[in-house]
Amino acid sequence: MSRRLLWLPILLLLGLASFVLAMGWGSVVIDPFAAVSGRLPDWQSTILYDLRLPRAVAAFLVGGLLSVAGVLMQVLLRNPLAEPYVLGISGGAAVAALGAITLGLGSWWVSGSAFAGSLVSMVLVFVLGGHGGFGRGERLLLTGVVIAAGWGAVISLLLVLGPDQSLRGMLFWLMGDLSRVASPGWALVPLVLGGVLAFALAPALDILARGDDQAAALGVEVTRVRWACYLTASLLTACAVTLAGPIGFVGLVVPHLMRQWLGAGHRVLLPASLLAGGALLVVADTAARSVLAPRQLPVGVLTAAVGIPLFLYLLRRRSVGG
Repeated sequence: MSRRLLWLPILLLLGLASFVLAMGWGSVVIDPFAAVSGRLPDWQSTILYDLRLPRAVAAFLVGGLLSVAGVLMQVLLRNPLAEPYVLGISGGAAVAALGAITLGLGSWWVSGSAFAGSLVSMVLVFVLGGHGGFGRGERLLLTGVVIAAGWGAVISLLLVLGPDQSLRGMLFWLMGDLSRVASPGWALVPLVLGGVLAFALAPALDILARGDDQAAALGVEVTRVRWACYLTASLLTACAVTLAGPIGFVGLVVPHLMRQWLGAGHRVLLPASLLAGGALLVVADTAARSVLAPRQLPVGVLTAAVGIPLFLYLLRRRSVGG
């Protein structure tokens, strides 16, 4: 355990390094250390503090939210391939957000609508998939998949019927976009609260991962812990989608990778996934806004481009190894 704990300060340093990279790199290269001594021109200070810093903070928070939610979802469904969007939460957020964009409402309305849509989707899965208790999770998973498919049909309809002038913004939001984030600080609250709750559940999660019967025999209140996992993961995912739209593969690949490197102990896995997910998304967003500068890519496109082959490699290695 002590050797695994050494990874946490390393991941923290990597997170700080990702922030330095995000502050300095872009179409305009800026020395972030010069900002500490106040030697930056005013126009560079504006870029650094008004544009890059909020975006980097948002990327770290979203990456952390999705990674912690991914860990909880994988325990909840006892499936290492589970990820935060598997229960259709992002679909409900997308429908509500696209509706707000179609009506020409402002960014706060879009964010608020996305959060409301996430909660609606969460309640639907909660009522339909959790009827009579969680059981073994298959009912919950299938309900989420069906609801996600239904939201997908509504999204297609909105894209077809939406005004042409809103189409670009709608597509960018659907692909995950951090360029519109101005005040990401509020997402720190759910990240801290969700992370603390998940860490408090870590001993129970270690036992629950072995199976419901064994967990119950060892004194774990299985139903209560599973509901706590579902609600916490759903709310964390809703906050992430509200902030940046659906960004795939972060909550899938990062927990999977951390579990292979550091083992399945959740006292290490949860904070490691939070730090690694945040650092990964900061680096990915820096690349997304820099690779084709002055054009900017939606960060979700880049995470998918990197996440798909990486996950296929991890999956193949896991299959060969066992």
